[in-house]
Amino acid sequence: MLAHRVAEEVRAALAVADDEAASPVERAEMLMEIALGLQKRPKTPEQLHAAVELYDKALAVCPDTQELLRARITARKGTALQAIPEEGTECLERARTDFEAAIPVLAQLGAPEEVAEAEMDLGVVVQALAGASRARITDAISAYQRALRTFNGAKHPEEFAILQNNLATAFLSMPFTDERSKMREALAVQAFEEGLKVVDLVSHPSEYAMLQNNLGNALQYASSSHVIENNLRALEAYDEALKVRTSETTPLEYANTIANKANCLWNLPDDPAAPEQGNRANLTQARSLYAEAREIFMRHGEVEKGRIVGEASTQIEREILALPETNGKGAGTEAVN
Repeated sequence: MLAHRVAEEVRAALAVADDEAASPVERAEMLMEIALGLQKRPKTPEQLHAAVELYDKALAVCPDTQELLRARITARKGTALQAIPEEGTECLERARTDFEAAIPVLAQLGAPEEVAEAEMDLGVVVQALAGASRARITDAISAYQRALRTFNGAKHPEEFAILQNNLATAFLSMPFTDERSKMREALAVQAFEEGLKVVDLVSHPSEYAMLQNNLGNALQYASSSHVIENNLRALEAYDEALKVRTSETTPLEYANTIANKANCLWNLPDDPAAPEQGNRANLTQARSLYAEAREIFMRHGEVEKGRIVGEASTQIEREILALPETNGKGAGTEAVN
């Protein structure tokens, strides 16, 4: 049913493109708007592919003299390509090409915010390509930093917070095999904290929760001699995120955060001032959080995540049973963003 409706929408849009009563510029603008509507909250990849098709048609009818409009269409096409799920990197490569083509024209003829938005999108694409060894993560960082010239915390708090989050995750994705690794960890924590200076629980709850969750992850896994202090700060960050993320409103984000909190509790003594007394209470709480996260992940089809936290819960159960002979400390699982 949905696929049929998408096909009908595309046919109707293409009919608009062939309407001789409208000028080429009007037809290109209408096609762009229809494509944008298709890619907002898409329910299937077919909607994103259809949006790309309409952007291509808009470029085909748009006069070459309309450089700014063509750049805007190209940048929008890049966002649609970027969102298409795929096994390889073909769509991401095409998106990077589109953003790199659009940005110089937007910089010359468009508004600063348009340029910054395209730079931010380019950074996301390059960061994803870097994860597949198809780009350099430093190029993503440079794109985010260019976007920050316009998207500052005072005028654009949401974009600023997202950029700081992206910068931090980019720093954390770099190899931690040289003497600069601790500096990059510190820069990541600083970026998360900078983002939190301009968003709050009331005005920007989604961005606030995202930054708090990811700050907790950065603190928890930082290579530092202050492990207990970092873990206590991480717990505070996760609890802040959980003021927004609930099992009713955002179940998967909630499950991610409680799983991260369980990871933290696993390695935290019940009494930080007396770590030799063990962490039975924290292990018990972690086991409960893992079990709750597993149920949510499985219910929503996140089978692999459910398997991972289920295994962690089982391991903690074994450690609790063995507590008379051991101190009950464990390793935890990977953080979830």
